[in-house]
Parts: sequence; structure tokens; C-alpha cells
Amino acid sequence: MPLNPPSTRPRYLTLAYLLLVIYASLHPFSGWRDLGLSPFAFLDGAWPRYWTVFDLTTNVLVYLPLSYLLALTLSGLPGRLSGALAATLLATLVSLSLECLQTWLPSRVPSNLDLACNTLGAVLGAALAVWQGQRFFNHLGAMQARLLAPVPHAELALVMVGLWLLTLLSPEILLFGTGDLRYLIGITPAVPYDAPSFFMIETSIIICNTIAIGLIVRSLLNDNENGNAQALPVLGIFFLLALIVRTLGAAVLVTPGDAFAWLTPGAWLGLLIGCATLLLTLLLPAAPRLAIAALALMAGTVLVNLAPDNPYSAAALSTWRQGHFLSFNGLTRLVASLWPFVLLPYLSLLGRRL
Repeated sequence: MPLNPPSTRPRYLTLAYLLLVIYASLHPFSGWRDLGLSPFAFLDGAWPRYWTVFDLTTNVLVYLPLSYLLALTLSGLPGRLSGALAATLLATLVSLSLECLQTWLPSRVPSNLDLACNTLGAVLGAALAVWQGQRFFNHLGAMQARLLAPVPHAELALVMVGLWLLTLLSPEILLFGTGDLRYLIGITPAVPYDAPSFFMIETSIIICNTIAIGLIVRSLLNDNENGNAQALPVLGIFFLLALIVRTLGAAVLVTPGDAFAWLTPGAWLGLLIGCATLLLTLLLPAAPRLAIAALALMAGTVLVNLAPDNPYSAAALSTWRQGHFLSFNGLTRLVASLWPFVLLPYLSLLGRRL
């Protein structure tokens, strides 16, 4: 029996995840050169000189969700296993294409071992989709019907919220600090670093973005007479998950001793004031809440672009794990930089429907 996912959610997730994989594999997209080698030279069968179990595991895990989502997206194909087989083939072709393109990038080394691990991840992801894909999305669809409001393109907004959680994995980005365009256009911070100014700006950034992301999540939840009572535990779990992601990211990608280095006095105060203000704004009707979310998001973005360099960034990057997480840094920074600018048009569209 085909999987028949209940909505277009897998398509949104597949497209978003595929773009992230492409970006991570080809970052930094500069220095392209031709060494006169065939792009398929890495398939010669030689064992790569440098590899780690961590990198191999990462290669498997990165392509598992890609193939899983592709299998769900292609589940309408005739035959019980057609979608899974097509997903495995497509994910493998994506990996092969990206490894070939890395031949022309000086900072990347194509590897037949990477391709083999990516293919293994694709097989496991497709198998998981056949085994549990329908059940998982049935449960997800039921939870969506129970919790989510009937707003336009709610599933796209859920993907955006998921991408926001991804930005927390980068240890050099201020907590909740999205929208920093300076490194993309090559300008320096407008405010020179000193402890008091950094404390105030960090606190303000966290306050603004706590209010913004909290109200954005609230806008996706049902707005009935018990709406806020139902929303509070969801928001609490969401922010707890965000802080867990931040902590685990620092522990795994930097060192376990840096797991809570993000928990500065500014972060403590920003979370405290931001959560208290968020609770007050939940008492407002839906339209004012959405307007406040947009204003807080814009204010937080402006402050991020004025902030001095994060002193934790240099220390974090000096111990940044090698391997694929060299490109992971560029991936999370790109998502963090563009996230508010992609979300603002959606908030504008949503505001017109209220």
C-alpha cells in the first residue's frame, strides 16, 4: 500500500532539506578551479587518506532524512516500493553530483567513501519511510488538526520554525540572533566592543527575538477560548527544545565544557524579560500579536547588525570540529542571516488574512 502522506508537508520539507544539503556540500562556493582531473576520478576505488568515524556517521545521518522525505513525496508512484526505490536513486544521484562538483572546489575533497555512506543513509531513509512513514505523518496530521490554526501555508511556517531551530546549532551566533547580513556583504560591526554595550545589545536581541518567535509560534496555534491555556505548554516545550538544541550543539561541535557558555548574564536577563513580555502580549487579540511579532523581529534584526563581535565566536571557532562541520558553520550562518527576511513577507500575508 502506498504511503499517501496527508498533506504537502513532505514537499516543503524535502525542498528545504535538499537546498541545505546542497549548500553544506558546496560551501563556500568560491575558488573554483580546474586541475585537469575527471570529476569521476574519486571513484577509482582508493581508500581516502583522511577519515573519521564521526564524519562517516554524519554522512549516513545527513542523507537518511533526505531519502525519507523524498520517499514520502514520491509515495504516489504506482507500486508499494516504487517511491522508496526512486528516493534512494535520487538521493544517491544528488550525492554523486555534489561529490563530482567538489572536484573544482579547493576547500573540498570528493570521496568514494562519502558517496558510499550517503547511499547507505539513502537506503535507510527510504526503508524507514516504507516502515513508519504513513504512521508518523498520520500522527503528525492528527496533532496538526488538534493544535494548529487554519492559517494560510501553515506547513511552510512550520518549516521556517524548524529552520530557526537549526540556527541555534551555530556556536558563534548570538542566542536567537538571526538576520546578521554583515559577513555576507563584508562590513564590520558598527558598535565597537566593550562589555556594557555588548551586554545591553545581547540582552535586547534576545528580548526582541523571544517575543517574535514566541508570537510566531502562537500565531500557528488554535485561537479558541482556551487558546492561550493550550498554547502555554506548547511554547514552554518549544523554548526548552531551543535551549537544548543550543546546549547540545555547543557540546558536540565545540567541547562539552562549552555546553553552557552561551548562558551569559545578558542571555539570562534577555530570556527572563522576553518571556515575561511574551506572556503579556499573549493576552492581546491575534492581529496586534502579529504586528508586535513583526516589529520585534525587525528590531532584533537591526540590533544584530549593530552588535559588536561576539567574544565567544573566536573561542568557539578555534576549537570547531573539523570535517563536514567546517561547511556546517557556513550553512547555519546563511540560514540565520536570511531567516527574518524570508519570514517577514509571510507575516505580512498572514496579517492581511486576520
